[in-house]
Amino acid sequence: MSTLFKKHLFILPFLIVFGCKTSRNISKIDPNADAPDSTEVKVDAPEKLIYRAAESRIWDLIHTHLDLSFDWENQYVNGIAVLELSPYFFPQDDLTLDAKGFDILKVSKLTPQGQQDLSFEYDGEELDVTLDTEYTKGDKIQIRIEYIAKPNERTVGGSEAITSDKGLYFINPLGEEPNKPQQIWTQGETESNSAWFPTIDSPNERCTQEMYITVNDRFKTLSNGTLVYSQKNEDHTRTDYWKMDKPHAPYLFMLAIGEFSVVKDKWNNIPIDYWVEPEYEKYAKDVFGNTPEMMTFFSELLDYPFPWAKYSQVVVRDYVSGAMENTTASVFMEDLQITSREKLDENWDYIIAHELMHQWFGDLVTCESWSNLPLNEGFANYSEYLWNEYKYGQEEADYNNWIELNNYLSEAEAKQVPLVRYYYEDREDMFDNHSYAKAGLTLHMLRKYIGDEAFFASLNLYLKSNAFQSVEIHDLRLAFEEVTGEDMNWFFDQWYFEPGHPILDVSHTYENDSLYLYINQVQDTTIAPIYTLPVFIDVYANDEVDRYPLMVQNLSEEYQWYYPSKPNLVLFDSDQQLLGEVYHEKSDEELSFQYSNSELFIPRFEALNEIQERLDSDYAEEITKKALDDPNWRIKSLAIDLASKNEMLSDAAVLTKVESYLDHERSDVRASALSALLELDAYTYIDQLQEALKDSAYSVVGVALATYVELPDAESEVVESYADEKNVNVLLPVADYYLQNGDSTKYGWFVNKSKLLTGTDQYYFLQYLVQYMLEAPLSQQESSIEFFKNLALNGSQYYTRLMGVQGLMVVSEIEGVMPIIIEAVSKETDPRLIEFYDQLREGN
Repeated sequence: MSTLFKKHLFILPFLIVFGCKTSRNISKIDPNADAPDSTEVKVDAPEKLIYRAAESRIWDLIHTHLDLSFDWENQYVNGIAVLELSPYFFPQDDLTLDAKGFDILKVSKLTPQGQQDLSFEYDGEELDVTLDTEYTKGDKIQIRIEYIAKPNERTVGGSEAITSDKGLYFINPLGEEPNKPQQIWTQGETESNSAWFPTIDSPNERCTQEMYITVNDRFKTLSNGTLVYSQKNEDHTRTDYWKMDKPHAPYLFMLAIGEFSVVKDKWNNIPIDYWVEPEYEKYAKDVFGNTPEMMTFFSELLDYPFPWAKYSQVVVRDYVSGAMENTTASVFMEDLQITSREKLDENWDYIIAHELMHQWFGDLVTCESWSNLPLNEGFANYSEYLWNEYKYGQEEADYNNWIELNNYLSEAEAKQVPLVRYYYEDREDMFDNHSYAKAGLTLHMLRKYIGDEAFFASLNLYLKSNAFQSVEIHDLRLAFEEVTGEDMNWFFDQWYFEPGHPILDVSHTYENDSLYLYINQVQDTTIAPIYTLPVFIDVYANDEVDRYPLMVQNLSEEYQWYYPSKPNLVLFDSDQQLLGEVYHEKSDEELSFQYSNSELFIPRFEALNEIQERLDSDYAEEITKKALDDPNWRIKSLAIDLASKNEMLSDAAVLTKVESYLDHERSDVRASALSALLELDAYTYIDQLQEALKDSAYSVVGVALATYVELPDAESEVVESYADEKNVNVLLPVADYYLQNGDSTKYGWFVNKSKLLTGTDQYYFLQYLVQYMLEAPLSQQESSIEFFKNLALNGSQYYTRLMGVQGLMVVSEIEGVMPIIIEAVSKETDPRLIEFYDQLREGN
């Protein structure tokens, strides 16, 4: 598909936000490239930053009672909070609470005789209450606060992971946006829940809760814990009473309000439900239906049953992250609302598993400070590997880790920091591919080092010893030490407290009946440590595989083994578990042998990739032909792409093989095969193209349609028959067709589809709308101003705001548009766009 951006246009490389959702963008290192002498990255010196200690425990928050109603027109929360507290240890005569952007109406102490007014000071961020007397450890008091929360009026920030910190969000509050439901939902991480109720907003605090939520009777409500009762009121409202009787951190409090359809499920008599928009009710189990099996799997693996009374999963509009693991009720971005047909191309198990694992690691046992965030996110990220390993097989799990490794290495090109960071500029900086990808991969290395039995026994001890408590990294280390009997400081020090990763220059030679292996650590040791690395080396020789365990501990090491004949292959880190960069040059013959003989996914996958970069290699075609028959569908798809790229389809046997994959069970393989054949000659395969237009998978239809619209004799009736679809794979070729043909009557279609699509699909489609506006009549350009203005100023995602600004740039010569652009750019809070706009200013 062709989208050519002309003058006035700019495009920001698209980055998937991960938050509690993981990125799937990857970059790849070349194991055969020359190893760098050292890494050149920026590492912030601790003396330049503030030490981030865990929050001091002055008061113990025991229970939170909330009575909430909502002013949809003004986007306010009318609240009454009753907090039960006790001095943590030292006597106290005042109380400081987090309360961001409130009108504080009244503060009082509850007594058996009634309410006793208390004096207070409030600066818009913290509420300082002067108590009536001094209280000591063991005393309990109840503080009642009447307030109005105005989250939409706050000056907010954001990060790459969580793009806004308003805490509570009104979606389409006046019901004026077509195709968008009215909703309210919350996002508390890191410390944003104090924007809608007063609390001690720190991860090392925890309390039980009650929430009375009053809404119009047409709405459903969801919160933590269980729904005790619903009471209809005389004014056509309803009050739902939700109760959470086990303590958890305030950032995990949640509510969601909207006209949801609720699909009920069950696990071991624990209710499970999936909350989606009514249109997607019949598809909810297609997306979330593996949840009960996941709960069984994780409960048995950890030997610790799911710890809560219920589990809900709700999909909301305009979410500011990927997903969030609120206790008993996870929230997900709207991308998860797909049909059963769309599920043929998409599988959201990884994010569902991620949030579910947080119910143990993060909710049951919570990091005491954001410095220790990898204790939450590392386990959640690793759950994706564990679920893939169990459900879809070892190769799918290994591919997951390959993605995670490349995600981390891509980030590490410019940023290397410890996993556990007591020094950072902003707590939101913790939400990166260190805390997610690197932390998960570190757990995998630990598992490989001590073995499955000890690994999962240690996790069980960690959970049981720290249930309903906050923890730091040493609590995890001590659990592993108690189970294994081994001092684990060497492992935790180098992986959790030091920045960087090992970069290994590996080589081998054979001479005089001996195999020599040379291992050099070439990472910059002024940044990263000299690592202790337990690895296995597999040597393939004489139709056998010899495995050697090594403990690499020095900058340079040499090993020697006796072999009467030259081995076929030396495979370093044969378990493929090492977190780092390994540069090990192999001959074409060795790569061919590696592909043909390794039983693991990554060595085969990388051998296929690497040999292709040697264009003059006699083995490239040989390996590609073998890979066309690989049992793994990912390798098969890659082989098809490589065969097409390297003009191998002239080989009759290769062509026949690719043709046979037009009927493959995986839509990805069918799409790759179709793309290769149509690129070869669309008219030769016109019948197959026509058949693919009726395929069950949108990805295959999209490939066929993208080629069809490029044909000189493409019939508009055929293209128009897809114009009412909602799937972006189909809509983009239709949009491309309209652009190619200069159809100036499609303004309404472009705008309506832009409003209908959500999330990242909307982002991609908006690029076509912006392109359309370049040649649109003046009347349409003038009509588009309000649409793009709303995106630029109010878009929930940074990339939709970017496209709003981009659209306005197209019509910037119209009077009154430039001030809107300046306003949008100046009020931007997302660091990615701020940096990008700064670069544009410098370039201008």
